[in-house]
Amino acid sequence: MSKTALSPIISGTMNWGVWDKNLTLKEMENMIQICIENKITTFDHADIYGAYTTEADFGKAFQASKISREKLQLITKCGIQMIAESRKNTIKHYDYSKEYIVWSVEESLKKLKTDYVDVFLLHRPSPLMQTDEIAEAVEKLKSEGKIIDFGLSNFTSSQTELIRQKTEVSYNQVQFSATNFEPMVDGSFDYMQTHGIRPLSWNPLGTVFREDTKKTRRLKKLFSDLVKKYGFGSDTLLLAWILKHPAKVIPIAGTVNIARIQSLMKAVELEMDKEDWFAIWTESMGDDVA
Repeated sequence: MSKTALSPIISGTMNWGVWDKNLTLKEMENMIQICIENKITTFDHADIYGAYTTEADFGKAFQASKISREKLQLITKCGIQMIAESRKNTIKHYDYSKEYIVWSVEESLKKLKTDYVDVFLLHRPSPLMQTDEIAEAVEKLKSEGKIIDFGLSNFTSSQTELIRQKTEVSYNQVQFSATNFEPMVDGSFDYMQTHGIRPLSWNPLGTVFREDTKKTRRLKKLFSDLVKKYGFGSDTLLLAWILKHPAKVIPIAGTVNIARIQSLMKAVELEMDKEDWFAIWTESMGDDVA
C-alpha cells in the first residue's frame, strides 16, 4: 500500500515547458504557488518531458519559490529513451536495466532540486524488461530514501503482476476518462482494487474538448443540461465522474489556466447523482448499459 498521501487531483507538468506552454521560470514558480494555494499539492513529471528539460526548469522554479519540500509531492517516471540533444540514442526505445533506473532517478533528483521523489513510476512496459533487475533497482532506491513509493504507467494487469511478484506496486497511471473508459471494463481497475494499487488517470478530460465526433457531440449536449443542474463547468463534471469510481482514481490535470486550476478541486466536493454518472457513460458508449 502507498506510504504517500497525494492530493485528490494532481497537476501534470508535461506541457509546462518547451513541449507546449513554454512557461518562464517565474511563471512556473507562480503556477506551483497557485496549485498549492488551491490544495493541488502533487506534481506529475517524467524525465522525458520537454525533451529532458522540464524537470530542471521546474526544479529551479521550486527552489526559487522557497516552498517547503514537505508541502508538495513529486511524481516522476523513467524508461523511455528518446532521441534528444542530451542523449546519444539513435532510435526511441525503453531501458529498464538496474543501472539505468538508478541513474535516471538520481538525475531527476538533481533536476528537481530534491532528495527524494514521493512516487517513482516506470513509464511504459518494455518487452525486454527483467523483473529481477527492476526489483533490485527499486529496493536500492527505497533503502537509500530516494523514492518513497513505486508504481507503473500504462501497464496492463498481467504486466503489473509480473512486477508485483518481485516488488510492491502502489500505483498505475493509465489513460482513463469518460471517453476512454477501458480500464473500467477490461478488468484493470478490478485488478488494481484487488491488489491495493491506486490508479492515476492521465488525460482525464478525454476527447470531449479535442474532437468533434458523434460521441463528443452527444456528451456536449448532455453536459449543457448537467452544467445547469450542478452549476459547475463540463471539465469539473468530467473529473467528478472519474472521482466517483470506487477504485479511487486520482485525475492528473494538465491545465495552466488559473481559473480552471481554481475550479478543479470543486470536483472533489461534488457528489454526482448515480443516474447522471450512468448518463455520461451511456452517451460515451452510444448505447444503454446491458
